[in-house]
Amino acid sequence: MLESVRARLYRIGFNLFPAYRGTGARVTHIAPDWTEVRVKLPLNWRTKNYVGTIFGGSMYAAVDPFYMMMLLKNLGDGYVVWDREAEIRFKKPGQETLYATFTITDEEIEAIRAELAAAETDSVDRHYTVELVDGDGTVHATVRKAVYVTTDRSKGA
Repeated sequence: MLESVRARLYRIGFNLFPAYRGTGARVTHIAPDWTEVRVKLPLNWRTKNYVGTIFGGSMYAAVDPFYMMMLLKNLGDGYVVWDREAEIRFKKPGQETLYATFTITDEEIEAIRAELAAAETDSVDRHYTVELVDGDGTVHATVRKAVYVTTDRSKGA
């Protein structure tokens, strides 16, 4: 799916934003509907650790903001979304460029809305997993994120 002008501007903004730029990663694609984001993390002087592999902090920081942003963009006004917790499992040293692809389905968005519309809950935690893989698809790290979502009743949701 091609990027829209707005998605391209967000991609450029992410790549210029100092906190994200410092990770050494680059956003390479944002779907116009924010259901897919792709990231590239090269091994270079900015991301290399003492032993010559990609710094674990760069791996995590490269994937940190995206599920929260994707939910914010897809749920729209009237919802509050925060990262609640994260866990990273290192499987193999990053000795080459790594890639991550984030996806959220329309069914997932509707499930969140439906769960929050139920009278018995005012917030939900959703769990997502993303893998950092090399060009051959070998997994180097797995990141599991828990994201907190609630309605912002002050906005009329």
